[in-house]
Amino acid sequence: MLTSMIPLMKKAREEGYCVPAMSASDETTARIIIQAAEKKNAPVILICMKNNARDIVYFGRVVSDLAAHATVPVALCLDHSSSFEDAIWGIKAGFTDIMVDRSMLSYEENVAQVSELVKIAHAVGVGVEAELGHVGVADNYDVDGNTGLTDPEEAVRFVKETNVDALAVAVGTAHGAYKGLPNIRFELLKELREKVEVPLVMHGGSGSGDENLTKSAQLGICKLNIANDLYRGAIEELEAHDLTGSGAYGLFKHLYNGYEKVALHYFDVCLATNKNDIVKNVSQREINLNPELKEV
Repeated sequence: MLTSMIPLMKKAREEGYCVPAMSASDETTARIIIQAAEKKNAPVILICMKNNARDIVYFGRVVSDLAAHATVPVALCLDHSSSFEDAIWGIKAGFTDIMVDRSMLSYEENVAQVSELVKIAHAVGVGVEAELGHVGVADNYDVDGNTGLTDPEEAVRFVKETNVDALAVAVGTAHGAYKGLPNIRFELLKELREKVEVPLVMHGGSGSGDENLTKSAQLGICKLNIANDLYRGAIEELEAHDLTGSGAYGLFKHLYNGYEKVALHYFDVCLATNKNDIVKNVSQREINLNPELKEV
């Protein structure tokens, strides 16, 4: 079923697991991820940046149809929309949720731009994730650094001022491939979970270490973004087979298998396996458009 990621994350927050958010940029990767979710009997979030899909509106239609026929809850989130126009395209394309990333701006400008898009998105039943602090790029990242970490008091204020539905926090991870394991600040994460009312999101899950990520889920991370590890899984599976001569016919089979192996693994890491049960079979989109459904 197609649903917003917000009720999925709220349930995960209550029960101490997180929902994997996996990179999909075409019909095939979307199918692989949904298939993996069905095998694990788990909810899943598909994430895609506007420029990663050849046609974001067509992609939205295809994935919405795939999700509608899935046996598990599937959300579709436009990842890291860096402009007003990108966010609006995500809404137009039928994404159930948008991630509005203004973390490189000043606090005041972050609040102003996120608030504007929250009003628009909520008017049509779309959930919004924003980022406070800044999750950088692993290639230029000191795993022991303190740059850009989220301040808990500022996070409380940010959520109240923007009315955002979920908050991506910086607690020591980064996007891309690390050189070593990141130093995740678990005490900071615990404080954020205690003080911030909305579900918390971790970006840069790839390469962060299974134990670190499971502990993060238990301490309050409700959505974990995974991209690089999925791509690496596909590449490694190809490298493990002889694709010369007639072996080339196995190209797509091996690529898909590698992608799925990593996807299946992360459901277990996130403790999301067999969590295919929503408290109420009503999507956040329907609730936002019809507030009386909260009591259904």
